[in-house]
Amino acid sequence: MSTDYDPHASSLTGTTDEAVLAELYAIRGSIDNIDASLVYLLAERFKFTQRVGELKARHDLPPSDPGREAAQIARLHALARDADLEPEFAEKFLTFIIAEVIRHHRAIAEADAGQDGPADG
Repeated sequence: MSTDYDPHASSLTGTTDEAVLAELYAIRGSIDNIDASLVYLLAERFKFTQRVGELKARHDLPPSDPGREAAQIARLHALARDADLEPEFAEKFLTFIIAEVIRHHRAIAEADAGQDGPADG
């Protein structure tokens, strides 16, 4: 983690009871740990979607798979309900990730098509 990160950065320092700040910092520490885990999980997820994009490019498959995307959104709705998270939020989050994955898949397909194209000369 970056050494310039201050886990106690707050506009409340000096204006709020120290005991309240200590509890706030402890809770925020847990949030920071979860955020770090999310970043690493997303990085791991994108490693796999990169492999999917490469496979699709090699076999001339489209970058987007609407059937898979619809199934994933339905699955995430169910998971969100089970986790007591708003399904609409989960859908927005997944939709954002899917859009980024498709963008990556298109870039991979374009790069792959460029490698297979005719040589200059």
